[in-house]
Amino acid sequence: MTRQLSKRYLILAGVCVLALLGLVYYYFFTSFTGRSVTKYVYVDQDDNFDSLVSKLKPNSKAHTLQAFCILARHSTLIHHVRTGRYAMKPSMGAFTVFRHLKNGMQDPVDLVVPSVRTMRDMAGALSKKLMMDSTGLARALTDESVCRKYGYDTTTIAAMFIPNTYDIYWDASIDKLLSRMKKEHDKFWDSSRQEKAQALHLDPIQVTTLASIVDEETANNAEKPMIAGMYYNRLMLRDAKYPQGMPLQADPTIKFALKDFALKRIYHAMLFVKSPYNTYTNPGLPPGPIRVPSIAGIDAVLNMAHHNYLYMCAKPDFSGTHDFAVTYAEHMANAKRYAAALNQRGIK
Repeated sequence: MTRQLSKRYLILAGVCVLALLGLVYYYFFTSFTGRSVTKYVYVDQDDNFDSLVSKLKPNSKAHTLQAFCILARHSTLIHHVRTGRYAMKPSMGAFTVFRHLKNGMQDPVDLVVPSVRTMRDMAGALSKKLMMDSTGLARALTDESVCRKYGYDTTTIAAMFIPNTYDIYWDASIDKLLSRMKKEHDKFWDSSRQEKAQALHLDPIQVTTLASIVDEETANNAEKPMIAGMYYNRLMLRDAKYPQGMPLQADPTIKFALKDFALKRIYHAMLFVKSPYNTYTNPGLPPGPIRVPSIAGIDAVLNMAHHNYLYMCAKPDFSGTHDFAVTYAEHMANAKRYAAALNQRGIK
């Protein structure tokens, strides 16, 4: 009789242990969200534990959220919430979600650095994907002391940004973001690109500045090496008429000087705007890039087509490509045809 009771007690105890293990597994290790796709929770500097729970609730099951709260109340998480972007994968249970949030084990975002015209535009684009405020980032990018920290000034800082996609933590500080951009810039400007720039007697900032003009002239990547070669010919020309080099006379720099990027037509009076970016009145390159150029634009300069053209004009078919000319007379004939096409379409 005693042996039978002992056996029953052992069986009952075993059942209780299994039931307890089942409950533990159910609460702490089954899928936190119960969904088949990964969900993310974004925790910012204004969040506390209560607001964190509110953010978790729409993407959690009642029992897994309860388990999470039990774990949190017996840890430092209840008093210290870490900022970041945290993944809640289908395979993750309450315990794993808790561990990631407690230890700040966040997932990076894919940050797209775009080719934009101004640093204000850059700040606005990046802040949409990061926790930082666009105003603060714009202020940093127009602050001489901040720019000097990375080897630039406010006219050249655009050259530090290489348009691409980078993984970076959502709550990265402005300093960490800019340090990462400088690191990626230095990686991009490897020995091969450095050697090509040196062969052209240009440094990376000058290459980037020229590339920014090329990118503004056309979106046609196939034609960019031709345009780069034409502007390079002007830049390097030295004769009795142009002892300092032929002015670039690049219309996009007039738009930049006027801060009117919607202009579809440049009139003669606009060519005299007082600005260091006016390449009609100032020889050589402008003080810095007039946009963040694309990688295609930069490589078009480094691998420019070598020819004798000094002039170009948009084709009258509005294909986005250009007619090139060696002499000014040829260029004026091309310009006349293009002006007639503009007038015919009523473009002012």
